[in-house]
Amino acid sequence: MTHLPLARPLLLAAALLCGAAPASARNLSVIKNAGTVRLCAHPNSLPFASKTASPPGFQVELGEALARELGVSLGVDWILISYQIPRTSCDILLDQIADPGASEDFGIMLSRPYYRSGVALAVRRDSPLTSFHGLDGTTKVGVQTGSLAAMTLSQRHVPISVFGFEDDMLAALAAREVDAAAVTPLSAAYYNHLHPDQPFTILPPDETEPNLVWNVAVGLRRPDKALREAVDAALARLDADGTIARVYGHYGIALQAPK
Repeated sequence: MTHLPLARPLLLAAALLCGAAPASARNLSVIKNAGTVRLCAHPNSLPFASKTASPPGFQVELGEALARELGVSLGVDWILISYQIPRTSCDILLDQIADPGASEDFGIMLSRPYYRSGVALAVRRDSPLTSFHGLDGTTKVGVQTGSLAAMTLSQRHVPISVFGFEDDMLAALAAREVDAAAVTPLSAAYYNHLHPDQPFTILPPDETEPNLVWNVAVGLRRPDKALREAVDAALARLDADGTIARVYGHYGIALQAPK
């Protein structure tokens, strides 16, 4: 079973670890001279990335598009856990929470945001739920261990069932073990892409819950100003020509514009 990673802890762990790493900077000129920009990705985490599947995941596809815009090829450093990042030579991490306070102090710089995400609610088609505000003491929600969704719902006295991975939460929802699953919109949309005969309704992230919504950006490890500006310009072009939307659309995902 493919397990879907949780975006926010990955960013925080990556930032801390990259800050501890003594590796020298890979600035834009170094990347261009090498002819390769390197991406860190999990080898078995569709729809994010896969070492063997075709299509290979939106992180690999978007990484390839970014590399083309920079005039280089894409190399991938496959990692199973974020603790491996300091041992790699990767330059970029995709789908990172755009939280400058948790990143730039530790050697990670963020690109311009390229979509809006957060915690969505996946519910069955027969569910009466229409928003986060409909959750109460009678609704059991699947959440990830230690997540902000778990803490937020616990504070509201909403019953929760704790899981390690998003796909396990969605399987429990399909089996009627929970009434809703607090997952990323990406994971819920990909589930629907794979299960068109039994899709879930996806209730979008609640903008009135600031801890459960965020913009998403490219995380750049130890970049110089030129690399950051080049990635920002590349993202702007890929957004304008529809490439970013097409890449995520391959996996059934419709992105929301950043705010």
